[in-house]
Amino acid sequence: MGQSERERREAAQARLQAAGISPPRTSGGLGRNLGIGALVLVIALATGVYVLYQNYQQATVATYPVTRDGVVVKAGNQAAPVTVDLYEDYLCPACKQLESGVGNQLTTAVNEGKAKINYHHIVILDERSTPPGYSTRAGNAALCAADAGIFPAYHSRLYTDQPAEGSAGKSVQELIALGTELGAKGDFAGCVTRQANSQAIADATRAAVADPAVAPGGRFGTPTVMVDGVKMDLSNGNWLSKVTG
Repeated sequence: MGQSERERREAAQARLQAAGISPPRTSGGLGRNLGIGALVLVIALATGVYVLYQNYQQATVATYPVTRDGVVVKAGNQAAPVTVDLYEDYLCPACKQLESGVGNQLTTAVNEGKAKINYHHIVILDERSTPPGYSTRAGNAALCAADAGIFPAYHSRLYTDQPAEGSAGKSVQELIALGTELGAKGDFAGCVTRQANSQAIADATRAAVADPAVAPGGRFGTPTVMVDGVKMDLSNGNWLSKVTG
């Protein structure tokens, strides 16, 4: 007899705990469909991406070029043969675990010119911080970091230092201090303080949720990974080979 949905979920959680990983909680912010999508993602990641998590050791240093187009940070040689679109929210626990699990492999692929990555800054978890707003604050700071020449390191640290849901998260001053520590150039502090990209991030979030390729059937969650325009099933470990070759 096949397993029930509850049994499959409990088995997935047991695999995470055996690996020393705390399963992320289901998160809302754009309605019930997001919550369902997040739950499915947790189960999917448990059977695929988390296997790589156990092999994570030291972060690979990014040597690729970075440019920005609105709220999308473009990483790598734009002539690279494979295009990855990654939709993420910096308060999303599953996004942190994806970064921990495959971040080194993705960085290596981009460094070697095998792929380029478009990082889409999405906000669906603003209400999960106290007071609300950390997701937008962090997303804005990450875009400021791209302008300041420190995006790869800043992106990584936002996940390494990810606050727990329900907490306040890093303040504007703390986000500025992190950029200063990493060698931010230009008016990084002013960009973070002004929340210069906040409205654009909100607009991009609405556009992503309305895009049937990204959110089929209105189901959207983070992280969402697209490879050459096709949404990846993160429960299938073969998706990474499409990027790394």
